[in-house]
Amino acid sequence: MRLTGVSAESVWTGLSVTTTLTNPSTRPGLRLPGRVTLAAGGGDVPVRHIRLGLVAQVEPADPGGPRRLVQYHQVPIAGRFVVPAGRRRAVDFAVPLPWETPVTIFGGVPLLSLRTGLRTEVSVDPDLDQGAMVPVFVHPLPTQQHVLAALETLGFVMRQAGLQQGRLPGVEQSLPFHERLGYWVAPLYAGPITELEVIFVTNPAGLEVLLWMDRRLSLAGVTHQSISRFRVWHADADRRDWIATVDGWLRHAINRHAAAAAHADWSATINESAHVSRHPDVPVAPGYGLGGTAGGGGIGGGGGGDGT
Repeated sequence: MRLTGVSAESVWTGLSVTTTLTNPSTRPGLRLPGRVTLAAGGGDVPVRHIRLGLVAQVEPADPGGPRRLVQYHQVPIAGRFVVPAGRRRAVDFAVPLPWETPVTIFGGVPLLSLRTGLRTEVSVDPDLDQGAMVPVFVHPLPTQQHVLAALETLGFVMRQAGLQQGRLPGVEQSLPFHERLGYWVAPLYAGPITELEVIFVTNPAGLEVLLWMDRRLSLAGVTHQSISRFRVWHADADRRDWIATVDGWLRHAINRHAAAAAHADWSATINESAHVSRHPDVPVAPGYGLGGTAGGGGIGGGGGGDGT
């Protein structure tokens, strides 16, 4: 999805504010360019600051709680200045997106109910106006794109997508939530598992993929759940056999899941809520240790990484 000139306008006494994005289609790790235009009415308007924030609907850690709007990234773009009466003032910006920015578009189609937006905050004594939000369409990085496409090719059907408040155990995160993509299991893998949740945690060098099996059924007391972790680098992503890679991840994770179920059958004392594994061929170290930048095609692109 590629759009240009998307804008939102907010008006209150003495000042109108319009935020325009040059191109609202982007990817994690890139910069989102645009302009904030302020127009004063019949008197001078002193502005204290302008800030931009990325906002999304997030589900709370408590399953029974309502979703709430969370601002997960904020960038100041201007300090104090005055907009003279009857005049305009434009402030250009290029907001850097966090590498963990949730993906909202796949294959040009919105991921179910996932949405994110850019909100403009203008402080004018004594008021603080947060204005309307401009929609932002976040496309996957090439590594994320390949994993999602492989799951689709292997027969997995997405059933839900959402943002979950809280941090994952043993995983380095910069945002206070993580994105979960829920799938019905593909026929080829049915039996040992019923559902699959996929979680991406990204940084400039690589992508960590968590495969969370049967979480919802475990919460309902029907079965157990397990988490397996895998890592790939952005570099050389286009030269990897992604069908074989993702199939290998799934088979390794399902074998662990089935082994845990068999163990639980004979050991009544075990009460595991989750088993975190690391694929033997993909060690997960505290740091990535590789460089990498986003770039590429039409949206502003993705960068590269190397997996084993």
